[in-house]
Amino acid sequence: MTTINLGKTHPAAYKSLLALDGEAAAACTAAGLDPLLVELVKLRVSQLNGCAFCLRMHTRDALAQGESTDRLAVLAAWWESQYFTAAERAALALAEQVTRLDVPERPQPDRDALTDEQAGAVGWLAVVMNAWNRVAITSHYPVH
Repeated sequence: MTTINLGKTHPAAYKSLLALDGEAAAACTAAGLDPLLVELVKLRVSQLNGCAFCLRMHTRDALAQGESTDRLAVLAAWWESQYFTAAERAALALAEQVTRLDVPERPQPDRDALTDEQAGAVGWLAVVMNAWNRVAITSHYPVH
């Protein structure tokens, strides 16, 4: 199969995904989620999907917002580190659950660390990030 730029071949579907992205971002803001937690979720979903384009973009975004290189370095093994708050751990676990159904056994995050509104916002954020990863990977966005 040749490279297909999904945004160019079906711009209306791409615009709809942009709108969904905006709704998920608004849900995160309305739920009071920390912007760094949002970037961590985007990065973890992109790690699981192997999306270099989104990894580069969201790593830069996280660093610009003050995220530490130490936390970014261990994000792929977040459950083994003590760097992440209960809310971040809950959000990362939920994002993994949405991204892949066969999540390896992990310590269960504190369910009370996120409100229902926050957990719903993280769920939608992970859905949107999974969609963006698939668009970028399928379209072979260049990573320089």
